[in-house]
Amino acid sequence: MTTRTTVHLMRHGEVHNPAGVLYGRLAGYNLSELGHEMAATVAESLKERDITYLVASPLERAQQTVQPIAEILDLPIHDDERVIEASNKFEGKTFGVGAGALKRPGNWLLVWNPFRPSWGEPYKQIAKRMELAIDDARDAARGHEAVIVAHQLPIWIARRAYERARFAHDPRKRQCSLASLTSLTFEDDRFVSLHYSEPAGHLLPDVLKGKFVGGA
Repeated sequence: MTTRTTVHLMRHGEVHNPAGVLYGRLAGYNLSELGHEMAATVAESLKERDITYLVASPLERAQQTVQPIAEILDLPIHDDERVIEASNKFEGKTFGVGAGALKRPGNWLLVWNPFRPSWGEPYKQIAKRMELAIDDARDAARGHEAVIVAHQLPIWIARRAYERARFAHDPRKRQCSLASLTSLTFEDDRFVSLHYSEPAGHLLPDVLKGKFVGGA
């Protein structure tokens, strides 16, 4: 008999970041008030699901996002470095107008190869570590469901890997909004379908919908 298992890849909620810094793996970036509301909303939407296993990136924003899910489902949280944000050489810099990082000639050498990419962790490396983490979560929740709270780029690259799509992409076109769910369903160990949803989409300000937030 075939066993169906679903692994939900959840992006964390909105982060308090008034300076518009690409925070990447930097410590001290926490959920905003809205981000906490997003996390609670998603937790409520998942309370009737057959979720038996929770995983989260060790970064604060992911830990804060998974907490209400853990509380409502009464489940422990398993930290996993493999689902952490991608490393990025622009970490700590801003991308706004005026003094944005891409306005500085010294940074132009970092963007010479968008296919690797040259400014950060290789897409293939991200895909591999995410695949391993997803496999372990699937095995731990076999016949049920798991949630992995991670970050936009790792989730998007994992999706591209399962859909057998090219990793190189336009960041502005990622379908991975704040607090969204990218749900992977498996029959035994075989990937069979992907579903995307936004349980907290109604909370996302119109100005942020579809907007790329680097290092998120």
